[in-house]
Amino acid sequence: MINRSLLLKTFILIGFSITIFLFGFFPNLILKYYSSGIYPYISSILRFISSIFPFTIGDIVYALLIGFVLYKIFRFYKKRKSLKKAHRITVPLEVLNFFLILYIVFKIAWGLNYSRPSIIEELGIGDEKYTVKELVMLGNYFVLKANDLKLQQKKISNYSIKQLENSSAIAYQIMEKKNSLFRYSNPCLKAVLNPWIVSKAGIEGYYTPLTGEANMNTNLPDFVKPYVSCHEIAHQLGIAYEDEANLLGYLTASNSPDLNYQYSANYEMLRYILFEIRIKSPEDYKILYDKLSTGVLADFKTEKEFWRKYNGEMFGYMDTAFDSFLKLNNQKKGINSYQDIVIWLWNIHKNKLKV
Repeated sequence: MINRSLLLKTFILIGFSITIFLFGFFPNLILKYYSSGIYPYISSILRFISSIFPFTIGDIVYALLIGFVLYKIFRFYKKRKSLKKAHRITVPLEVLNFFLILYIVFKIAWGLNYSRPSIIEELGIGDEKYTVKELVMLGNYFVLKANDLKLQQKKISNYSIKQLENSSAIAYQIMEKKNSLFRYSNPCLKAVLNPWIVSKAGIEGYYTPLTGEANMNTNLPDFVKPYVSCHEIAHQLGIAYEDEANLLGYLTASNSPDLNYQYSANYEMLRYILFEIRIKSPEDYKILYDKLSTGVLADFKTEKEFWRKYNGEMFGYMDTAFDSFLKLNNQKKGINSYQDIVIWLWNIHKNKLKV
């Protein structure tokens, strides 16, 4: 006979999961009661607890969860013939309950942020589309900006993870004075446990929802790290979508008093803009590329060689997998959604460019 308490637990968990899922169809309620309501407290508490540990505990938690599921599946498969009929139903129900609990915890800890309205309205940024001519104007602006910042750099700081955490927190404090969306308490930036594996997978950094940790690939070239740290912290603040985290990362790093942060932000945005121009107007792309200073070109080369060294063919596989993940989370344009950042950059800078 099936365990009634287990069956009741399953129905309760299914009901709770459906309720959370349906809640996601009301973005304004999500923003009011979750993203701007209880989530800031949840994330702050998670960061406070995680910051006690000098290493990333999220990787360990995920490893334990995967190990537990594999153990349960293996144990069930091994004993499946000797199990009574009731137990053959009990074990799958236990596994189902485990995943339902994981889903609920993920959604409450962070995942509901996928359903919040776009942060563009909160930041007062328009979404006017640009022409090719305007895109080239934007590209020229970022080329000159990157060249100038590179020229001003006396040296590229070899930041420790703690220095990145402190400098990024300061940059967010500056932006908080302009908009409360940037409020960042209990900073918690961690180095990934195995940067070699992460580099092979083509990952610069990632957020761990269950522990509230922003994780950095410390193998990255030094000039990339400031922007990536600000990007990952944006996820900690409840910015779920990658394009919006790109925007917050750019706004924060580019307004930092640290020249290395300013350069890192403008360098990263320049890559997105040049990619867009290369597709829409290859001739203009060539002209702009030729305007890049020796220092900026050297950084492009360094980053390219870095990924070639670690990636190989793996990057293509991971890119496809990540594209699928984004689509599953309502980002229907997949990897192409990243280019929304170019639209927002145009709207941020268009007034000064049209003068």
